[in-house]
Amino acid sequence: MAKVGETEPAQAAAAAAARSGILPCQAIAELIAAGEIRAAEDGLQELVQPASLDLRLGPRAYRVRASFLPGRGRPVAERIAEFSMHEIDLSGGALLEVGCVYIVPLVESLALGPQVSGMANPKSSTGRLNVFTRLIVDGAEQFDVVPAGYRGPLYAEIAPNAFSILARSGGCVNQLRFRRGRPGMADSALQRLHREVGLVGEAAGTGDTAQIRKGLVFTVDLRGIGGGRLAGFKAKRHADVIDLSRIGHYDPAEFWDPIPASARGELILDPNEFYILASRETVRIPPDYAAEMVPYDTQIGEFRVHYAGFFDPGFGWDPDKEVGTRAVLEVRSHDVPFLLQDGQPVGRLEYHPLAARPDRLYGAGIGSHYHGQTLTLSKHFKPWGN
Repeated sequence: MAKVGETEPAQAAAAAAARSGILPCQAIAELIAAGEIRAAEDGLQELVQPASLDLRLGPRAYRVRASFLPGRGRPVAERIAEFSMHEIDLSGGALLEVGCVYIVPLVESLALGPQVSGMANPKSSTGRLNVFTRLIVDGAEQFDVVPAGYRGPLYAEIAPNAFSILARSGGCVNQLRFRRGRPGMADSALQRLHREVGLVGEAAGTGDTAQIRKGLVFTVDLRGIGGGRLAGFKAKRHADVIDLSRIGHYDPAEFWDPIPASARGELILDPNEFYILASRETVRIPPDYAAEMVPYDTQIGEFRVHYAGFFDPGFGWDPDKEVGTRAVLEVRSHDVPFLLQDGQPVGRLEYHPLAARPDRLYGAGIGSHYHGQTLTLSKHFKPWGN
């Protein structure tokens, strides 16, 4: 029974907010209304995504000598004062160079309740430019983690690795998910969900079905998407600056070398080079779930896959078609050349239940840039071949 003066929709919203899980867009809006998410500028509601919040760069950046975590009990501002080399004004746009580390105080801040925590990731377009981006909070001993009940400012660590970028205050390079409890799914529950709704479409030309081991395993496609001639892209060295505010502006051939599909199904990753590849599997995220891409196993090879790991509810989802959408893989090899083979497991998706179904889903209806993607570069580039 609703409390006196409380409407049934308000009661339902309160009940959903109390459930454990990833918070959907309407619950994030409630956090904003309650003052648990704050901002030094207007426009907070416009940053709300189906299951996350985009975070905006503030007007200042600091070039620092090294990446750091502040450590328990220490504010980030104190460490910036120790390690800062110079301050940069982002209000009119400023160059952030490859090989340098920057700390940017964000517009948003938090005053979370004791049951709400957060986890951050780079936005997809940030990861596809190999701009290493992580969230830092006061007292942090881990990147990209906001502890339950956190009250304080937010900071982005930004380290361009492939292309120098032009960044402006108000631009968004990372995003934050909120959660109650520790939502997760055992493999047995994930298997049941796959049987019910189908979490992957059929792997292209292979007849493979879902591999579920500590999440949904995905593999790399090196034989060409849909039988095509292109398997991926490799970032060019010494390319021009990319202005993050320019969408569909740049000729991709000036920044990327194409990787032809391999008849042998093999690709040798060069050390410290950056690649855009795609999964063989097509992924489906049901409306009541969100997912995060995580490394498959640090012992499978000297490379890292995916700098931007959030998959929103509705990604690749069409209730009438079990097709799905491929995952684009941001791959960087480490210290030695490494042979990558077609069909090799390179990562896994961890599915997390939402506290409630979101009011809107990822897709063309809300202007999502990577809805229905195949082998897609960041939104800053024109389509390949145009």
